[in-house]
Amino acid sequence: MGDLVDPAHLAWPGGGEPRFPMQLWHVGYDHVPTRHNPAEPRVSLWTPGGDHPVGPPGGDPPPELSPDDKGQLQAMQAEMEEVRQQLLAAPASVVIANHAMGIYELAAIHLTAERPQLGETVLAIDALTALVDGLQGRLGDAEPTLREALTQLRSAYLEVRDRAPGDADPEPA
Repeated sequence: MGDLVDPAHLAWPGGGEPRFPMQLWHVGYDHVPTRHNPAEPRVSLWTPGGDHPVGPPGGDPPPELSPDDKGQLQAMQAEMEEVRQQLLAAPASVVIANHAMGIYELAAIHLTAERPQLGETVLAIDALTALVDGLQGRLGDAEPTLREALTQLRSAYLEVRDRAPGDADPEPA
């Protein structure tokens, strides 16, 4: 884990034990042991010949894998490590803004469906609002764009809702 704090020694902000013990995973599904889940998880690779246990990324493939499956496993591990390195090199604000734009697109898809799905649109708009408002001042150069996107979504939602209330899914209660 390098320079990160050992998760086994982290205190719950409110004191005591967390209500829902958590498992932490690195990108690439690499397990981070915690006090609640200290053991290394079992991960397997599915092949037409069945499931095969897989060790940690970069480790030796299980001997029972065929040469083709070993090659496939090593290629997948190399690809996951490349993605992990790319994510480590990118500022978190850029990665989060990219995910936020995905939420924007999700809302737009539900809103512009042949039969608009207003309840789903509201959920996506609320999620985008939580990100943008909750991370105010921390989203870097993308923040003004995300705020404008949110404003446009809200306006479009109201227009669709008011224009065709009988053709759209009802909003959640």
